[in-house]
Amino acid sequence: MPRVREIEEDGGDPTLADIFAKERETFGDLLNPTKVMAHCPPILRAAKAMGAAIEKSGQLPKALLSLVYFRVASINGCPF
Repeated sequence: MPRVREIEEDGGDPTLADIFAKERETFGDLLNPTKVMAHCPPILRAAKAMGAAIEKSGQLPKALLSLVYFRVASINGCPF
């Protein structure tokens, strides 16, 4: 059971509505970190922007990004 209540509905917040829609389209559902960070939409938006910036920076080859994400999830004990 999570210690922080997960938010799965946008409650009319346009920031959450946009992020939730994109994530559901990409993954089929919301990822757990998104549900937790949704308590503070500005932080969620900033975290998503940072993730996008890392991907677009070109510092890591695109083929390596998925492996990095998988490894981090594995270290944290999260299914991916």
